[in-house]
Amino acid sequence: ELLPQKLLIVEHSICCCGCACLSHTFCPSLPGAQGQFPIVQNMTVTEGGIVNLTCRVEHNDNTSLQWSNPAQQTLFFGDKKALRDNRIELVRATSQELTISISEVTLADEGMYTCSLFTMPVKTAKAFLTVLGMPKKPEINGLTKPVMEGDQITLTCVTSGSKPAADVRWFKNEKEVKGAKEVNASGKTFTVKSSLQLQVNRHDDGVAYTCRVDHMALTATHEETTQVLEVHYAPYVEIKHSIPAPLEGQYLKLECVPHGNPSPDPVLWTKDGGELPDLDRVIVEGRELTFMALNKTDNGTYRCEATNHLGTSHAEYKLVVKDPNALPGPPDHALIGGIVAVVVFATLCLIIVLGRYLARHKGTYLTNEAKGADDAPDADTAIINADGNHAHAEEKKEYFI
Repeated sequence: ELLPQKLLIVEHSICCCGCACLSHTFCPSLPGAQGQFPIVQNMTVTEGGIVNLTCRVEHNDNTSLQWSNPAQQTLFFGDKKALRDNRIELVRATSQELTISISEVTLADEGMYTCSLFTMPVKTAKAFLTVLGMPKKPEINGLTKPVMEGDQITLTCVTSGSKPAADVRWFKNEKEVKGAKEVNASGKTFTVKSSLQLQVNRHDDGVAYTCRVDHMALTATHEETTQVLEVHYAPYVEIKHSIPAPLEGQYLKLECVPHGNPSPDPVLWTKDGGELPDLDRVIVEGRELTFMALNKTDNGTYRCEATNHLGTSHAEYKLVVKDPNALPGPPDHALIGGIVAVVVFATLCLIIVLGRYLARHKGTYLTNEAKGADDAPDADTAIINADGNHAHAEEKKEYFI
């Protein structure tokens, strides 16, 4: 809605700008304004926020400045408000600057805003106002509690109202998992949906699935929603024992640890398929079976059984009580060391004796050379003498060690 305006005739012509008519004092007839240009800046604001639009001119000589909206409606002409909108206020109006503010910004405020400097001709500068749509808190659908082990479920996270489209991510206990994303436009905003398919097992019991929305409008944080799975499954059992090798007279505690949801409680203890004997010495407290002082009559197979509405499971522990006096003692390390030393010493002595024996029987080779070679005047005579003596010579034998 425009404020009442007056048309003023200046030198038989109408001086008017946009929707606001001007008095002769604002008509762009001054030559000093010809070299001036308005300076503006694009702005971004989140829906519901507040934004300032500033138009500046250096060395202006009282030439008027004007802001108009994307519909070319004049917002302010100098310090004069032209549009009835309580959200739009004047921040500063001088000969060199015109700054206005828009509060409670809506998506409809987005668009091109024009600053006009009334020189001759009129000079303009345009600033685009971008309005970000704030995404709403995400919602997770498709989860029913409890979920049975083996079921296949689809978790769907939905957020709306974002501009531009928000980024939706899934996390399983703070570890990111991939979902299937779908974006749909709704007017100027977007609705984003992400789906996650799960084959549920017992390990998913108590797992937190978080849908997190990231967007440029969420500068300091992010929007997120978390759902914790409750998975029902049949029990399984394990038995823990306090000592590894039970001996007569010792204290022993067996603990039955059932896992299941709902919790399988209470548990049932049996021995060798029947009831527990001698309950004065064997104490049952909840899931624990305690032997105050073991003896060999306690030998047997002990079973723990746990049940919930989805099934039954059991675990067994075979107890063998040993006589502490019949157990072999620890090895005598001193005796073993002595035996090793004797063997090493005997081996060294044998090596030394054998070496001396071989050294004493070491000698030259004894060969059958021609006899009489020392007394013969020449080689032929020596050979003749030697041959003649072969028949009567005593047979010699040679040995080599």
